Amino acid sequence: MSPAIHLFPIEVDPGDIDFMGHVNNASYLKWVQEAVIDHWRAFAPTEAVARHLWVALKHEITYRRPTFLEDQPMAHVVLEKVQGAKAFYQTVIKRGEEVLAEVRSSWCCLDAQTLKPARLARDLIERFIPGGD
Repeated sequence: MSPAIHLFPIEVDPGDIDFMGHVNNASYLKWVQEAVIDHWRAFAPTEAVARHLWVALKHEITYRRPTFLEDQPMAHVVLEKVQGAKAFYQTVIKRGEEVLAEVRSSWCCLDAQTLKPARLARDLIERFIPGGD
């Protein structure tokens, strides 16, 4: 069974616009971080959200089309797999059906108290990925 797509609406702020009149590349990183964290909070139980933090390890972004102030992009977030304390995400930012950017990112789960890497329990992973892998 495939993982579910989590939709995250993005609000383009005037501060996101660069000198060329479209969204600055740095804003995409901000959006992906917000979308992935929203995905975690949407599926994880409250106690798991309180016990774990996520930090980005790597982002690979492919820009397809520019995004403008009047756009209402949507992030389509999929958790592809969890391996140890790492999670691997694919986030596609779209304007309607048009792909604006594709992002592959890896994240590390941390224990909120110790700030050390933490593995997620199998039943928690299955909330995100049916079958757990």
